[in-house]
Amino acid sequence: MSYSVKSLGRSRRRQIVIIMKDKKEITINGLKKEIDFLTQENKTLITKNEGLQDEVDSLWAMMDEMQKSDIKNWSHLMREFKADVIARSLMITNKVADA
Repeated sequence: MSYSVKSLGRSRRRQIVIIMKDKKEITINGLKKEIDFLTQENKTLITKNEGLQDEVDSLWAMMDEMQKSDIKNWSHLMREFKADVIARSLMITNKVADA
């Protein structure tokens, strides 16, 4: 069934115009509500992101401190190992002692 708004009676045209206007208002109001909801959600996510960024920064600072302490610990162990190797090399001889 195909018809145009002009071919309908005056009261029917008025009804269609009112329905279309109501649908547009409902759609506009729905979109405004959705925009408000998304704006609020965006603000919430920005706040969470800032908190998470602070945690990430503090974790990186902790990792840097751990790396510095690891370097100190490993250098201490390497000095001990080097001293031990030198001491062992001095204790070993290839000469056979006379008994």
